[in-house]
Amino acid sequence: MKLGIVGLPNVGKSTLFNSLTKAGALSANYPFATIDPNVGIVSVPDERIVKLGELYHTKKVTPATIEFVDIAGLVKGASKGEGLGNQFLANIREVDAIVHVVRCFEDTNIIHVDGSIDPARDIETINLELIFSDIEILERRIAKQSKGAFNNKDLAKEVELLKAIKAHLEDGKLARMDKTLAKELELVEAIKAHLEAGKMARSFEVPDDEDAEIWFRGYNLLTAKPTIYAANVAEDDLADDGASNPHVAKVREMAKEEGAEVFVICAQIEQELAELDEDEKKEYLDDLGVTSSGLDKLVAASYSLLGLISFLTAGEDECRAWTIRKGTKAPQAAGKIHTDFERGFIKAEVVNYQDLLDNGSLAAAREKGIVGMEGKEYVVKDGDVILFRFNV
Repeated sequence: MKLGIVGLPNVGKSTLFNSLTKAGALSANYPFATIDPNVGIVSVPDERIVKLGELYHTKKVTPATIEFVDIAGLVKGASKGEGLGNQFLANIREVDAIVHVVRCFEDTNIIHVDGSIDPARDIETINLELIFSDIEILERRIAKQSKGAFNNKDLAKEVELLKAIKAHLEDGKLARMDKTLAKELELVEAIKAHLEAGKMARSFEVPDDEDAEIWFRGYNLLTAKPTIYAANVAEDDLADDGASNPHVAKVREMAKEEGAEVFVICAQIEQELAELDEDEKKEYLDDLGVTSSGLDKLVAASYSLLGLISFLTAGEDECRAWTIRKGTKAPQAAGKIHTDFERGFIKAEVVNYQDLLDNGSLAAAREKGIVGMEGKEYVVKDGDVILFRFNV
């Protein structure tokens, strides 16, 4: 799973990326310090595998990971190629979700591309460029599909759906919405009324329509991607989580209207924390009056945004967290380890992480009857410790 870090130039994207990955991406006080996207693999903080490692005296502890992409700063006109915009928009299209960094601090030494700090303007600039790009994609799709729609009812239905979404975008509204938006053409007018009432389409309840859902996902609209707003603040704003910062208040207001999440971070502090060991890091956080780093919050929020959970495997050789989507069944979870596990799946021996820890061993948990033997229809839960049984 990939998350793209986006925003205007000089808002702290690369500083945040450097802190996440310690990869040393170029971070400078001028636009387009990042041109090619930097990609980093980030560990998902999870004390459960650490404790399992201690229980099993394991040789290796492997956390789950998530991928972040530092995408160069967008500017007005990006959808028309300004500032190398077309390439940047293409990079965004390849990610699963967006972390939109918004500058919420004043510093005359750091140039703002528009000359002043205005989060509402900055968010609107990015969102409009994404909307314009999506409209262009839909126009091309409509032109292509219209050629074959005259004698094909399925194509004609899709063209009408595309036109409705395009009109929605041209009204300046984001397409970021529940995946169930594009279900049936007959519901388009109802959806439009829902949006005009000031509600995001993610909250619109519709019956299942597999065709429309597949179509909508296939367009890969930038404005349909789930988004987290990262309000980048000065150090003094961390203790109260940005509550006294009017710029943060504006970001929260706009995010609420979109149904997006917001978290407050100081990218500069996070970069400093990234250079410290765990004891020094804890002491620094205590001095700042916060309990956990912004990066830990970001990774956890990203995991949640993408609908991801972790199941665990444990043994003397390795304790490991594996990433799956919520709702994944046991055979597909087994396939994350190896395709043979899924192909030859027989049963899954499952115990809750805390139950295993409380009982001290899998054998003791079995004796108490709290280890389940689950079949192909079992939906894996976050924190399940699983031993798969298979035969190929």
